[in-house]
Amino acid sequence: MHRLKKLTLRYSVTGSHLLDKSLYWMHRQFLQPGFIMTAEGHIFFAVASAIFAKRAELTPVMAHADWWHLIPATLLTCLLPDIDHPKSLLGQRLRWLSHPIARAFGHRGFTHSLLAVAASLWLFQINVPKSWPLPADVLQGMTLGYLSHIVADMLTPAGVPLLWPCRWRFRLPVLNSQKGNQLERALCLCLIGYALWFPVGMPSFGENGWPAQVFDTLQNGVSRLISAQSER
Repeated sequence: MHRLKKLTLRYSVTGSHLLDKSLYWMHRQFLQPGFIMTAEGHIFFAVASAIFAKRAELTPVMAHADWWHLIPATLLTCLLPDIDHPKSLLGQRLRWLSHPIARAFGHRGFTHSLLAVAASLWLFQINVPKSWPLPADVLQGMTLGYLSHIVADMLTPAGVPLLWPCRWRFRLPVLNSQKGNQLERALCLCLIGYALWFPVGMPSFGENGWPAQVFDTLQNGVSRLISAQSER
């Protein structure tokens, strides 16, 4: 009888942790330095992106953006895609949201895609009261912050499923697990320095440039979706 209880206990423990064991190797790989970008790296990369976007006049709105609008808005969303990882800086503080998303999509799934950018814009706009006018540079800054996170993760070997639910992963693995987080910090600081040095308006993308088209397409698509739902 004692032996039977021991075998039953062993089986139940093994069965309850089977999923965790099957993901053990992947979990360890994601936690290796350089395999993922740290929160610090994402913040630095977002700052560099905001500075570059304004100085390069990525869109007409960003060209005339208020620094006190653009950079805080970019920082507000630059860690948001990692809500799908309970161990991330944001995931540890929003466990009630992080755990369900992690179970549904896994790390670097839906939240690291262009579809998630559009969905986030939609959720934000439908929850902001119409009596709160949101400056255009704030909205574009928030979009830029989210996109900066996705671009930064493309620099790691894991890449991102940019076209989720397609499983194709887009990557340019400049940051690898052998070189650690020191390379990440150095790269991000160099990008900030380059963005500060970048000549204003050179090149000037203008209203018809591809960056402006991307932002306009995202925002207009979300606005049309909200309008269509409001009319029902």
